[in-house]
Amino acid sequence: MLTADFDFALPTELIAQTPAAMRDGSRLLILHRRDGRAEHRQFRDMLEFLRAGDVLVLNNSRVLRARLRGYKPASGGQVELLLVEEVGLNDWWTLLRPGKRVHIGTEIQLRTSDGGASPVRAVVLEKNDKGHCRVRFTGTANILDELETHGEIPLPPYIERAAGAEDDARYQTVFAQPAGSVAAPTAGLHFTPQLLDELRARGVQVHFVTLHVGLGTFAPVKAENLADHVMHEERFELPADTADAVNAAKLEGHRVIAVGTTTVRVLESAAALSTFNSQLSTQRGRTSIFIHPPFTFRVVDALLTNFHLPQSTLLMLVSAFAAPGELRGRELVLAAYAEAVRERYRFFSYGDAMLIL
Repeated sequence: MLTADFDFALPTELIAQTPAAMRDGSRLLILHRRDGRAEHRQFRDMLEFLRAGDVLVLNNSRVLRARLRGYKPASGGQVELLLVEEVGLNDWWTLLRPGKRVHIGTEIQLRTSDGGASPVRAVVLEKNDKGHCRVRFTGTANILDELETHGEIPLPPYIERAAGAEDDARYQTVFAQPAGSVAAPTAGLHFTPQLLDELRARGVQVHFVTLHVGLGTFAPVKAENLADHVMHEERFELPADTADAVNAAKLEGHRVIAVGTTTVRVLESAAALSTFNSQLSTQRGRTSIFIHPPFTFRVVDALLTNFHLPQSTLLMLVSAFAAPGELRGRELVLAAYAEAVRERYRFFSYGDAMLIL
């Protein structure tokens, strides 16, 4: 298939710039895979579609306050750093702006998030072909300890405003635990503690995986053919209790419902690595799984997700899920997206949701 096959027209005013007034106050498009029928509901209506015995799996990765600001003492030029991946203690790959004006050996003096002076500095060690810069931080025992006072929530590039106090809470799931993402697992943003409690009270099992979302989630697919695309790697963990719950559900004929494409990637990566009768086991590692039509899903039975960017790997995964093992899922999803545009749904991270059954 071609990357261009996953394009669609989206009016810019439908790109959500702020979260809904209430986490669970978003709209919800229900896509029925069997006949392609779409229902227009509210997010809390998802309670009607889940039943006792279902296993709901969510990604509990916490978003780092990964955007740092500083300046070059030699010239006074302003520099923005975005933490991308940790190499070692105080040793990070980062995305610098303006990157072309920063050379190996350049020293950057950081500022605190209120603009004050900081003893923390960064020295550029090397650059790679992705445009990332490897830096070493000094003046701190661990730069991760400084993020609360130095960092900002890294809103995605299509949100055309600076991060504010509201984003500290709303661009983070209510169940976030281990820190490591530079973008939120956005399908989970709709859940409240009360909604999760209601699901549990109805007999739905709620479990978690961890996948630390990297910048690759926003990276465009540059290859013309999907077969030529090299997927980015992300760190994940599948805990034993989640693996056991999923295994039991599959054996007993219950559904596994993934919240977000990142959760799908964890579960299907674990299934691909399974060596014992397709049973999942606790795992920790890195995945570069690229799910696109046609793909046969071994674990996930239903998917809750947000609306994704044109020609993105996330849209390709959703299209694969709409018709497992077939190519027609693209048409089903693009038709649903066209209806969402007509109905003025809000798109992307702070937007509305879709439940594919």
